[in-house]
Amino acid sequence: MHPKQTLSVDAMGGDDAPGIVIDGVAEFLSARPDLSVLLHGDEALLAPLVAAKPAMAGRVTVLHAAEKITSDMKPSQALRRGKGTSMWNAVEAVKDGRAGASVSAGNTGALMAISMLALRKMEGVHRPAMTAVWPTLRGRTIILDVGANVEADAQQLVTFAIMGEAFARATLGIARPTVGLLNIGSEEMKGHEEVREAHEWLRAAGLNIDYRGFIEGDDISAGEVDVVVTDGFTGNVALKTGEGVARMLASRMRDAFTENLVSKAGAALAMGGLKKLRSLMDPSNVNGGVLLGLGGISVKSHGGADARGFARACEMAADLAGSDFQTEIAANLARIGTGGVAAE
Repeated sequence: MHPKQTLSVDAMGGDDAPGIVIDGVAEFLSARPDLSVLLHGDEALLAPLVAAKPAMAGRVTVLHAAEKITSDMKPSQALRRGKGTSMWNAVEAVKDGRAGASVSAGNTGALMAISMLALRKMEGVHRPAMTAVWPTLRGRTIILDVGANVEADAQQLVTFAIMGEAFARATLGIARPTVGLLNIGSEEMKGHEEVREAHEWLRAAGLNIDYRGFIEGDDISAGEVDVVVTDGFTGNVALKTGEGVARMLASRMRDAFTENLVSKAGAALAMGGLKKLRSLMDPSNVNGGVLLGLGGISVKSHGGADARGFARACEMAADLAGSDFQTEIAANLARIGTGGVAAE
Protein backbone atom coordinates (compact mmCIF):
# COMPACT_ATOMS: atom_id res chain seq x y z
CA MET A 1 0.00 0.00 0.00
CA HIS A 2 0.95 3.65 -0.44
CA PRO A 3 2.55 5.09 2.73
CA LYS A 4 -0.39 7.50 3.14
CA GLN A 5 -2.61 4.45 3.48
CA THR A 6 -0.45 2.95 6.24
CA LEU A 7 -0.39 3.86 9.92
CA SER A 8 2.55 3.12 12.22
CA VAL A 9 1.38 2.20 15.73
CA ASP A 10 3.27 1.91 19.02
CA ALA A 11 1.56 -1.18 20.44
CA MET A 12 3.30 -1.00 23.82
CA GLY A 13 2.41 2.54 24.89
CA GLY A 14 -0.54 3.30 27.18
CA ASP A 15 -2.00 2.21 30.50
CA ASP A 16 -3.50 -1.04 29.18
CA ALA A 17 -1.23 -1.85 26.25
CA PRO A 18 -1.02 -3.94 24.24
CA GLY A 19 -4.57 -5.29 24.64
CA ILE A 20 -6.41 -1.97 24.30
CA VAL A 21 -4.19 -0.93 21.39
CA ILE A 22 -4.93 -4.15 19.50
CA ASP A 23 -8.67 -3.79 20.13
CA GLY A 24 -8.57 -0.17 18.99
CA VAL A 25 -6.62 -0.93 15.82
CA ALA A 26 -9.07 -3.75 15.00
CA GLU A 27 -12.03 -1.38 15.42
CA PHE A 28 -10.29 1.22 13.28
CA LEU A 29 -9.49 -1.24 10.47
CA SER A 30 -13.07 -2.57 10.48
CA ALA A 31 -14.23 0.91 9.51
CA ARG A 32 -11.35 1.68 7.11
CA PRO A 33 -10.89 -1.25 4.70
CA ASP A 34 -8.52 0.77 2.52
CA LEU A 35 -5.81 1.08 5.16
CA SER A 36 -3.11 -1.06 6.77
CA VAL A 37 -1.06 -0.87 9.98
CA LEU A 38 2.55 -1.41 11.02
CA LEU A 39 2.43 -2.62 14.64
CA HIS A 40 5.58 -2.12 16.72
CA GLY A 41 6.23 -4.07 19.91
CA ASP A 42 6.97 -7.42 21.49
CA GLU A 43 6.20 -9.90 18.70
CA ALA A 44 5.65 -12.79 21.12
CA LEU A 45 2.87 -10.82 22.83
CA LEU A 46 1.39 -9.22 19.74
CA ALA A 47 1.24 -12.13 17.29
CA PRO A 48 -1.49 -14.15 19.08
CA LEU A 49 -3.53 -11.00 19.78
CA VAL A 50 -3.42 -10.03 16.12
CA ALA A 51 -4.24 -13.57 15.00
CA ALA A 52 -7.42 -13.46 17.10
CA LYS A 53 -8.75 -10.39 15.24
CA PRO A 54 -10.30 -11.16 11.81
CA ALA A 55 -10.23 -7.45 10.84
CA MET A 56 -6.42 -7.54 11.03
CA ALA A 57 -5.91 -10.50 8.69
CA GLY A 58 -3.49 -9.52 5.93
CA ARG A 59 -3.57 -5.87 6.93
CA VAL A 60 -1.30 -5.72 9.97
CA THR A 61 2.46 -6.25 9.96
CA VAL A 62 4.01 -6.91 13.37
CA LEU A 63 7.53 -5.45 13.66
CA HIS A 64 9.43 -6.64 16.70
CA ALA A 65 10.71 -4.07 19.17
CA ALA A 66 12.50 -5.55 22.17
CA GLU A 67 12.06 -2.51 24.43
CA LYS A 68 9.44 0.09 25.27
CA ILE A 69 9.29 3.59 26.74
CA THR A 70 7.75 3.48 30.21
CA SER A 71 5.36 6.09 31.60
CA ASP A 72 7.81 7.26 34.27
CA MET A 73 10.73 7.94 31.93
CA LYS A 74 11.94 11.49 31.50
CA PRO A 75 12.28 12.67 27.87
CA SER A 76 16.08 12.62 28.19
CA GLN A 77 15.98 8.98 29.33
CA ALA A 78 13.63 8.08 26.48
CA LEU A 79 15.97 9.66 23.95
CA ARG A 80 18.93 7.73 25.35
CA ARG A 81 17.03 4.46 25.10
CA GLY A 82 15.54 5.65 21.81
CA LYS A 83 16.16 3.41 18.84
CA GLY A 84 14.83 -0.09 19.19
CA THR A 85 11.88 0.88 21.36
CA SER A 86 8.33 0.50 20.05
CA MET A 87 7.70 4.26 20.26
CA TRP A 88 10.86 5.24 18.42
CA ASN A 89 10.32 2.63 15.72
CA ALA A 90 6.72 3.77 15.20
CA VAL A 91 7.81 7.37 14.62
CA GLU A 92 10.82 6.36 12.53
CA ALA A 93 8.54 4.53 10.08
CA VAL A 94 7.00 7.92 9.26
CA LYS A 95 10.44 9.49 8.88
CA ASP A 96 11.52 6.69 6.52
CA GLY A 97 8.40 7.05 4.36
CA ARG A 98 6.94 3.64 5.23
CA ALA A 99 3.85 5.15 6.89
CA GLY A 100 1.84 8.35 6.62
CA ALA A 101 1.41 8.88 10.37
CA SER A 102 2.27 7.35 13.72
CA VAL A 103 0.06 6.81 16.79
CA SER A 104 1.13 6.21 20.39
CA ALA A 105 -0.64 6.26 23.76
CA GLY A 106 2.70 6.26 25.57
CA ASN A 107 4.65 8.81 27.61
CA THR A 108 3.73 12.29 26.29
CA GLY A 109 7.05 13.99 27.00
CA ALA A 110 8.98 11.12 25.47
CA LEU A 111 6.79 11.09 22.36
CA MET A 112 7.26 14.83 21.87
CA ALA A 113 11.03 14.53 22.23
CA ILE A 114 11.33 11.51 19.93
CA SER A 115 9.00 13.03 17.33
CA MET A 116 10.92 16.31 17.27
CA LEU A 117 14.27 14.54 16.95
CA ALA A 118 13.16 12.05 14.29
CA LEU A 119 10.79 14.18 12.21
CA ARG A 120 12.40 17.62 12.69
CA LYS A 121 10.56 20.92 12.48
CA MET A 122 8.97 22.31 9.35
CA GLU A 123 10.73 25.29 7.79
CA GLY A 124 9.40 28.45 9.40
CA VAL A 125 8.29 26.72 12.62
CA HIS A 126 10.28 27.82 15.67
CA ARG A 127 8.31 25.66 18.12
CA PRO A 128 5.75 22.91 17.44
CA ALA A 129 2.40 23.07 19.24
CA MET A 130 0.22 20.36 20.78
CA THR A 131 -3.46 20.31 19.83
CA ALA A 132 -6.60 19.26 21.65
CA VAL A 133 -10.18 18.84 20.46
CA TRP A 134 -12.80 20.50 22.68
CA PRO A 135 -16.54 19.64 22.59
CA THR A 136 -18.67 22.80 22.26
CA LEU A 137 -22.29 23.86 21.83
CA ARG A 138 -21.71 23.95 18.07
CA GLY A 139 -19.67 20.76 17.68
CA ARG A 140 -15.88 20.67 18.06
CA THR A 141 -13.15 23.29 18.49
CA ILE A 142 -9.38 22.90 18.08
CA ILE A 143 -7.18 24.42 20.80
CA LEU A 144 -3.43 24.93 20.55
CA ASP A 145 -1.03 25.05 22.24
CA VAL A 146 -2.06 22.87 25.19
CA GLY A 147 1.33 22.13 26.70
CA ALA A 148 4.24 21.90 24.28
CA ASN A 149 5.38 25.47 25.05
CA VAL A 150 4.95 27.27 28.37
CA GLU A 151 5.37 30.64 26.63
CA ALA A 152 4.86 31.84 23.06
CA ASP A 153 5.79 35.13 21.45
CA ALA A 154 3.72 36.91 18.81
CA GLN A 155 5.30 35.20 15.82
CA GLN A 156 4.82 31.79 17.40
CA LEU A 157 1.16 32.54 18.07
CA VAL A 158 0.72 33.48 14.42
CA THR A 159 2.39 30.21 13.43
CA PHE A 160 0.02 28.33 15.77
CA ALA A 161 -2.93 30.03 14.04
CA ILE A 162 -1.69 28.94 10.62
CA MET A 163 -1.13 25.36 11.74
CA GLY A 164 -4.40 25.12 13.67
CA GLU A 165 -6.47 26.43 10.77
CA ALA A 166 -5.10 23.80 8.36
CA PHE A 167 -5.44 21.10 11.01
CA ALA A 168 -9.10 22.00 11.63
CA ARG A 169 -9.87 21.79 7.92
CA ALA A 170 -8.33 18.31 7.72
CA THR A 171 -9.90 16.88 10.89
CA LEU A 172 -13.21 18.74 11.31
CA GLY A 173 -14.07 18.86 7.62
CA ILE A 174 -14.68 22.64 7.67
CA ALA A 175 -13.79 24.33 4.40
CA ARG A 176 -12.88 27.66 6.00
CA PRO A 177 -12.33 27.36 9.76
CA THR A 178 -12.63 30.47 11.91
CA VAL A 179 -9.70 31.41 14.16
CA GLY A 180 -9.55 33.41 17.40
CA LEU A 181 -6.85 34.47 19.86
CA LEU A 182 -7.59 33.66 23.50
CA ASN A 183 -7.44 36.80 25.61
CA ILE A 184 -8.84 38.28 28.85
CA GLY A 185 -11.21 40.48 26.88
CA SER A 186 -12.31 41.29 23.33
CA GLU A 187 -11.19 44.93 23.44
CA GLU A 188 -8.13 45.96 21.41
CA MET A 189 -6.18 47.19 24.46
CA LYS A 190 -6.67 44.02 26.54
CA GLY A 191 -4.03 41.34 27.06
CA HIS A 192 -0.25 41.23 27.16
CA GLU A 193 2.00 42.59 24.45
CA GLU A 194 2.59 39.28 22.64
CA VAL A 195 -1.15 38.64 22.19
CA ARG A 196 -1.83 42.17 20.96
CA GLU A 197 1.09 41.99 18.53
CA ALA A 198 -0.05 38.60 17.19
CA HIS A 199 -3.52 40.10 16.72
CA GLU A 200 -2.08 42.85 14.53
CA TRP A 201 0.02 40.40 12.53
CA LEU A 202 -2.95 38.15 11.79
CA ARG A 203 -4.99 41.14 10.61
CA ALA A 204 -2.21 42.56 8.41
CA ALA A 205 -0.22 39.58 7.12
CA GLY A 206 -2.44 38.83 4.11
CA LEU A 207 -3.02 35.22 5.09
CA ASN A 208 -5.95 33.29 3.69
CA ILE A 209 -7.39 32.77 7.20
CA ASP A 210 -10.79 33.70 8.59
CA TYR A 211 -9.44 35.46 11.66
CA ARG A 212 -12.14 36.70 14.08
CA GLY A 213 -9.95 38.53 16.61
CA PHE A 214 -9.88 38.09 20.38
CA ILE A 215 -12.10 35.59 22.20
CA GLU A 216 -12.55 34.99 25.92
CA GLY A 217 -12.51 31.79 27.96
CA ASP A 218 -16.27 31.33 27.96
CA ASP A 219 -16.29 31.58 24.15
CA ILE A 220 -14.44 28.26 23.86
CA SER A 221 -17.29 26.00 24.99
CA ALA A 222 -19.77 28.22 23.14
CA GLY A 223 -17.97 27.32 19.92
CA GLU A 224 -17.47 30.93 18.84
CA VAL A 225 -14.54 29.91 16.62
CA ASP A 226 -13.25 26.64 15.19
CA VAL A 227 -9.64 27.23 16.27
CA VAL A 228 -8.51 28.80 19.56
CA VAL A 229 -4.88 29.98 19.69
CA THR A 230 -2.96 30.49 22.94
CA ASP A 231 0.32 29.65 24.66
CA GLY A 232 0.86 26.20 26.17
CA PHE A 233 0.60 27.31 29.80
CA THR A 234 -2.80 28.95 29.36
CA GLY A 235 -4.04 26.26 26.99
CA ASN A 236 -3.13 23.44 29.32
CA VAL A 237 -4.77 25.13 32.31
CA ALA A 238 -7.92 25.76 30.26
CA LEU A 239 -7.99 22.16 29.02
CA LYS A 240 -7.51 20.60 32.46
CA THR A 241 -10.10 22.97 33.97
CA GLY A 242 -12.61 22.01 31.28
CA GLU A 243 -11.98 18.29 31.82
CA GLY A 244 -12.43 18.71 35.57
CA VAL A 245 -15.70 20.60 35.15
CA ALA A 246 -16.99 17.92 32.78
CA ARG A 247 -16.19 15.16 35.27
CA MET A 248 -17.79 17.14 38.10
CA LEU A 249 -20.98 17.72 36.10
CA ALA A 250 -21.17 14.07 35.10
CA SER A 251 -20.83 13.01 38.73
CA ARG A 252 -23.42 15.52 39.93
CA MET A 253 -25.90 14.47 37.25
CA ARG A 254 -25.42 10.81 38.08
CA ASP A 255 -26.08 11.52 41.76
CA ALA A 256 -29.12 13.65 40.96
CA PHE A 257 -30.71 11.06 38.68
CA THR A 258 -30.20 8.16 41.09
CA GLU A 259 -31.22 9.93 44.30
CA ASN A 260 -34.73 8.47 44.54
CA LEU A 261 -37.45 6.73 42.52
CA VAL A 262 -38.82 10.00 41.13
CA SER A 263 -35.42 11.12 39.85
CA LYS A 264 -34.78 7.64 38.40
CA ALA A 265 -38.09 7.87 36.53
CA GLY A 266 -37.05 11.28 35.23
CA ALA A 267 -33.74 9.85 34.07
CA ALA A 268 -35.57 7.10 32.20
CA LEU A 269 -37.73 9.68 30.40
CA ALA A 270 -34.68 11.78 29.53
CA MET A 271 -32.52 8.82 28.51
CA GLY A 272 -32.24 9.83 24.85
CA GLY A 273 -30.95 13.29 25.67
CA LEU A 274 -28.65 11.98 28.39
CA LYS A 275 -27.05 9.49 26.00
CA LYS A 276 -26.46 12.26 23.48
CA LEU A 277 -24.87 14.43 26.18
CA ARG A 278 -22.68 11.56 27.38
CA SER A 279 -21.50 10.92 23.82
CA LEU A 280 -20.66 14.59 23.35
CA MET A 281 -18.65 14.74 26.59
CA ASP A 282 -17.05 11.30 26.27
CA PRO A 283 -13.27 11.82 25.89
CA SER A 284 -13.07 8.64 23.80
CA ASN A 285 -14.92 10.45 21.02
CA VAL A 286 -12.41 13.30 20.82
CA ASN A 287 -9.20 11.40 21.58
CA GLY A 288 -5.99 12.30 19.82
CA GLY A 289 -3.57 15.21 20.13
CA VAL A 290 -1.14 16.13 17.37
CA LEU A 291 2.23 17.82 17.63
CA LEU A 292 1.88 20.31 14.79
CA GLY A 293 4.83 21.86 13.00
CA LEU A 294 6.90 18.73 12.42
CA GLY A 295 8.05 17.22 9.14
CA GLY A 296 5.74 14.24 9.71
CA ILE A 297 2.56 13.32 11.57
CA SER A 298 2.75 12.05 15.15
CA VAL A 299 -0.54 11.55 17.03
CA LYS A 300 -0.74 11.18 20.81
CA SER A 301 -3.61 9.09 22.16
CA HIS A 302 -4.61 9.52 25.80
CA GLY A 303 -2.78 6.92 27.87
CA GLY A 304 -6.00 5.79 29.53
CA ALA A 305 -8.09 5.66 26.37
CA ASP A 306 -10.29 2.63 25.79
CA ALA A 307 -10.38 0.73 22.48
CA ARG A 308 -12.90 3.14 20.95
CA GLY A 309 -10.76 6.09 22.01
CA PHE A 310 -7.62 4.59 20.47
CA ALA A 311 -9.56 3.90 17.27
CA ARG A 312 -10.51 7.60 17.16
CA ALA A 313 -6.84 8.57 17.46
CA CYS A 314 -6.07 6.26 14.53
CA GLU A 315 -8.87 7.82 12.51
CA MET A 316 -7.44 11.28 13.14
CA ALA A 317 -3.99 10.12 12.06
CA ALA A 318 -5.42 8.56 8.89
CA ASP A 319 -7.38 11.70 8.03
CA LEU A 320 -4.28 13.84 8.44
CA ALA A 321 -2.10 11.46 6.42
CA GLY A 322 -4.58 11.60 3.55
CA SER A 323 -4.90 15.39 3.60
CA ASP A 324 -2.78 18.27 2.27
CA PHE A 325 -2.73 20.13 5.58
CA GLN A 326 1.07 20.25 5.84
CA THR A 327 1.33 21.72 2.34
CA GLU A 328 -1.24 24.35 3.33
CA ILE A 329 0.73 25.17 6.46
CA ALA A 330 3.97 25.52 4.49
CA ALA A 331 2.31 27.83 1.94
CA ASN A 332 1.00 30.21 4.62
CA LEU A 333 4.25 30.13 6.60
CA ALA A 334 6.08 31.19 3.44
CA ARG A 335 3.87 34.30 3.28
CA ILE A 336 5.11 35.59 6.63
CA GLY A 337 8.21 37.79 6.55
CA THR A 338 10.62 38.08 9.47
CA GLY A 339 8.73 41.12 10.70
CA GLY A 340 5.38 39.40 10.65
CA VAL A 341 4.15 41.01 7.43
CA ALA A 342 3.38 38.99 4.33
CA ALA A 343 6.42 38.63 2.10
CA GLU A 344 6.12 40.40 -1.20
